[in-house]
Amino acid sequence: MPTVRGDRSQALATPAFDEHRPPSQELLDDCVHCGFCLPTCPTYTLWGEEMDSPRGRIDLMRAGVEGAPLSASMVDHFDACLGCMACVTSCPSGVQYDRLIEQTRAQVERRVERPAGDRALRTMIFNLFPYPERLRVLRAPLRLAQRSGALRLVDRTGVVARLSPGLAAMQSLAPPLGPRVTVPARTPAVGERRAVVGMLTGCVQREFFGEVNAATARVLAAEGSDVVAPQEQGCCGALSVHTGREPEGMAFARRLIDTFTEAGVDHVVVNSAGCGSTMKDYVHLLADDPDYADRAREFGARVRDLSEILVELGPVAQRHPVSAHGRDVVVAYHDACHLRHAQKVVSQPRALLNGIPGVSLVEIPDGEICCGSAGVYNILNPEPATELGDRKAAAILRTGAELLVTANPGCLMQISRALERAGHKVPFVHTATVLDASLRGQTLL
Repeated sequence: MPTVRGDRSQALATPAFDEHRPPSQELLDDCVHCGFCLPTCPTYTLWGEEMDSPRGRIDLMRAGVEGAPLSASMVDHFDACLGCMACVTSCPSGVQYDRLIEQTRAQVERRVERPAGDRALRTMIFNLFPYPERLRVLRAPLRLAQRSGALRLVDRTGVVARLSPGLAAMQSLAPPLGPRVTVPARTPAVGERRAVVGMLTGCVQREFFGEVNAATARVLAAEGSDVVAPQEQGCCGALSVHTGREPEGMAFARRLIDTFTEAGVDHVVVNSAGCGSTMKDYVHLLADDPDYADRAREFGARVRDLSEILVELGPVAQRHPVSAHGRDVVVAYHDACHLRHAQKVVSQPRALLNGIPGVSLVEIPDGEICCGSAGVYNILNPEPATELGDRKAAAILRTGAELLVTANPGCLMQISRALERAGHKVPFVHTATVLDASLRGQTLL
């Protein structure tokens, strides 16, 4: 388990929580310690430690609310949580653990000074990932290093891993980069216009998975939507919010609300599960902001995952097989946690995949367990993330699937690396990619 400080009994803040949005006593009291969350919790599955289960962390939150000091041990247990929300799905009492862990992490980030190495890594992450322009600057040298083999040589030396396991994880997770692909400011509907939708282009998604954004725009247009992708849009704040950087997340949220309000669209479509989850939740993030509380509620109600809006609209464009000669293909769909557990979007992507001729959809064993990506968790906590990724890869391989599909770039990177470690290369694509191929009559296999 990751450790914040060597002396795990050391008090870091007394009392544990200040008066600004501490974990809600009312929400804490909803937990009846039934244990239904235990088998779905990734860290409890790994370590079998009560304090690394949702109900154990709730006990620590309750102790903090009652006046106990915030200790290094408590911070360790809070940091170890992936925030996957599988416990929310499994809880028969409706405990809003998602609210609780976000409230707790904001307190920790505000009140705890982390060790120098951890601070440096977090500073680098949050001065890079939420800023597409900075990622764009990084993109060219990274692509050159990949194509020349330099990145592979550096990895073999182990120098980066000795310097920082987090940096080594970041290096290994980088997807193979091709030419940069962009999305136009407006993509007109094909045929009769049925909707006008805004499209979040994202940060990592925009610069490292531009082809997924392009496929998303084409699919939406083929199904009768004018697609508006404001060029001035920025980060949605998901990584910041999920890591407790509340003021930063709020600033990103306000800017994005302004951007899409000015765009005048019916819905805002998202093709990254973590981003969509946060955007639908702006109503809680900005609840205390008199200028944005109502706007956040209205904005969140218009946010749709790509699969949601396509099912709502209903198909009009013809689907084609995605395998050569139209043969049947076994497809496994991996549920991104923030789509399945946070947004409760489960049936829609399966319905879309089943609508493709020749697709035989199979379920992944223990599909509710996180793959270990969880935003930047796999960089901040590479060891448990790697173990979870390897478990997920093994479960996927047991399905015998020829094609893997998911709706989140983080999952794509995490599971792709795990499959490589297992010595297997199974084609792994975003939902938008497989739908786009089907609509255009292109094959993926």
